[in-house]
Amino acid sequence: MNPESCKFAKTHEWAFIEGNIATIGISDFAQKELNDIVFVELPEVGKVVAMGKELGVLESVKTASDIYSPLSGKVIEVNSELENHPEWVNQEPHGNGWIAKIQLSAPEEIDNLLSYQDYLNQTESH
Repeated sequence: MNPESCKFAKTHEWAFIEGNIATIGISDFAQKELNDIVFVELPEVGKVVAMGKELGVLESVKTASDIYSPLSGKVIEVNSELENHPEWVNQEPHGNGWIAKIQLSAPEEIDNLLSYQDYLNQTESH
């Protein structure tokens, strides 16, 4: 999932949207800030999530950090491979390091997310 084709939340999560399904992960910027990720707490399939609310947790050697859902919907799939390979979030944040897929309940929320370029501008200003 090419970062340029994703939408971004100000909290550093990305969403790759195909129809009414969004694949969600954290940005390259966020994984660099967290450093070595050692554990990923995934949401449960079937969980209903709201935009901006907790989706899961990432634990790194430095800290634990909440993952916030960039969009509202229902979790339909999680990347269970991360249980054995949490390092994928660092190595491939836009590839094998994806966190979950949700079925969108409010597709209009996509308009609230940032484009890749707008997200880059935000992270560069910090």
